[in-house]
Amino acid sequence: MTSAPTEQSVLTAVPKQLLIGGQWRDATGGATLPVEDPATGLTLCEVADATPADALAALDAAVAAQAGWAATPPNERSEILHRAFLALGERSEELALLMTLEMGKSIAESKGELAYAAEFFRWFSGEALRLDGYYKTTGNGASRVLVMRQPVGPCYFITPWNFPNAMGTRKIGPAIAAGCTMVVKPAQQTPLSMLALAEVLEECGLPPGVLNVITATASGAVSEPIIGDPRLRKLSFTGSTGVGKKLIAQAADQVLRVSMELGGNAPFLVFADADLDAAVDGAMLAKMRNMGEACTSANRFHVHESVAQEFGEKLAARMGAMTLGRGTEAEVEVGPIIDATQRDKVAALVEDAVAKGAKCLTGGKQGDGAGYFYEPTVLVEVPEDARLLGEEIFGPVAPIATFTTDAEAIAAANKTEYGLVAYVFTKDLSRAFRICEALETGMIGLNQGIVSNAGAPFGGVKQSGTGREGGNEGIAEYLDTKYVAINV
Repeated sequence: MTSAPTEQSVLTAVPKQLLIGGQWRDATGGATLPVEDPATGLTLCEVADATPADALAALDAAVAAQAGWAATPPNERSEILHRAFLALGERSEELALLMTLEMGKSIAESKGELAYAAEFFRWFSGEALRLDGYYKTTGNGASRVLVMRQPVGPCYFITPWNFPNAMGTRKIGPAIAAGCTMVVKPAQQTPLSMLALAEVLEECGLPPGVLNVITATASGAVSEPIIGDPRLRKLSFTGSTGVGKKLIAQAADQVLRVSMELGGNAPFLVFADADLDAAVDGAMLAKMRNMGEACTSANRFHVHESVAQEFGEKLAARMGAMTLGRGTEAEVEVGPIIDATQRDKVAALVEDAVAKGAKCLTGGKQGDGAGYFYEPTVLVEVPEDARLLGEEIFGPVAPIATFTTDAEAIAAANKTEYGLVAYVFTKDLSRAFRICEALETGMIGLNQGIVSNAGAPFGGVKQSGTGREGGNEGIAEYLDTKYVAINV
């Protein structure tokens, strides 16, 4: 029987070098960057800190592997992805512990993310076999039209710290399926999960150079030469809208294909006829998944005035009962915020709301001791000018405001430059359709608090981004359309 993984065993086993062209190697000059445990503030280990020269070497490897990988039979690409899907399940214990150590979420949350991450490999293992085009006769009958789909080419992926595995597989899966090579730069706070994922894919038969991984402190410095290189054909980024805008501007010089999954400010609407217990269950999922550190997190709750007090009390009771602590402990439900900067931002947003008249039903302060903890918090009577109704909180804070009419609810929900996801709770089918059609978001959870699904198109509108990840649409982001006119 295999012994249970320990903190030391998973930290020792994970690669800590750059993966370039199938070789694990140190950064040029040997520089390293520390990986911190957000629950203690202590350094877990150090990994290679890439230079711009390393970044270009990674792109060189991706470019060199592109033609051969594009010509690889779809069956082989599919089989690699399916083997990786199985491997993530088999290694979930060690990979979940590794993720918890560097990111802070509970072991249960980490296992949930790994299951979700693996689903992208399973989904796109099928999509690799469904790449199609078409052939038809022209209207005048004199010629034929042949349309084919071909891989975009070398890609550059920048992934965030909040879902260090799933945000990787959501990009890597379709790239492998389509026949694209790639360079991946994970967030400096959580590089270990991506390094472990790359090792899994190697073991599952992914050829050298198809996936290259660079870890770096200076994201801009290593990204600039890659994005500015004419050999790159696609850029995909998950992160803040501010950074996304800068990357889009850089990508314009090479007219790159871009996929941007950016910030969110998700409204959670509870109407007077809603099943309040179901709404609270949905709120717990939408708000407390990943400690609220998710772009899909319910950021603001707009509740009909007739049920706002009851909803707030029930939600406060549930959130206030959650156990705060280091995610490696079995009983812990809420881990630390990723770092001091983010924790302080959450605290500042709560302090601003309270200073403007909001009332705190539970939480409202930082956790005791070491680490970057913040208590699950519910605020009621939140005024319209409170910053946390307009800014992404990215923490375990639920601000509740009220509305009277459906029109007010829609106006409040759409009063944002973001448009990623919204949540709607109502028993009225007609109202549900009217509200869903009126909301300016790319996704909606109707009477449920979670929307993420590998088989569905994930993405937003307005300043929440462009492009879709997952679903039938996800593979299209990695394919170019070529049309051949045939004279017969």
